[in-house]
Amino acid sequence: MGLLGPTKKQLGERSQAHIIARLLEVGYTVLTPYGDSCRYDLVIEDAEGQFWRVQCKTAWIEGGDDGYIKFATTSLRSRSTNGKVQYSRARYTGQIEYFAVYSHEQRKTYLIPANQATGNTMRLRLAPAKNNQEKGVKWAREYEL
Repeated sequence: MGLLGPTKKQLGERSQAHIIARLLEVGYTVLTPYGDSCRYDLVIEDAEGQFWRVQCKTAWIEGGDDGYIKFATTSLRSRSTNGKVQYSRARYTGQIEYFAVYSHEQRKTYLIPANQATGNTMRLRLAPAKNNQEKGVKWAREYEL
């Protein structure tokens, strides 16, 4: 860690450590794949003996404490062609069953079914919107571990 704080990779590693600890606390068995070439970060086993692939993500708060937490539901991939680096977003469709998300500001962990995360990011509301909009709102408290 440098003078400017943790790097993005270090922050992600911390998130994953918090996620693993919380999953263990609530009763999941947690398995980690060897290496970092899998599209998932963890495998969890539930009480019924079912295994689920999990991608860990770090969330950030937007809109203040009464706003929402937000996290990326895709990964950034780079590819070099003719000396030029090109970036694209890669979805996790069919490769994971859950996103496990940690918010450092809140010190909370969330477990979200992957099929409920559409688009490149997902927002989980922390408090009602100022306009009292509720249709289509995904509440953070419903996914909290």
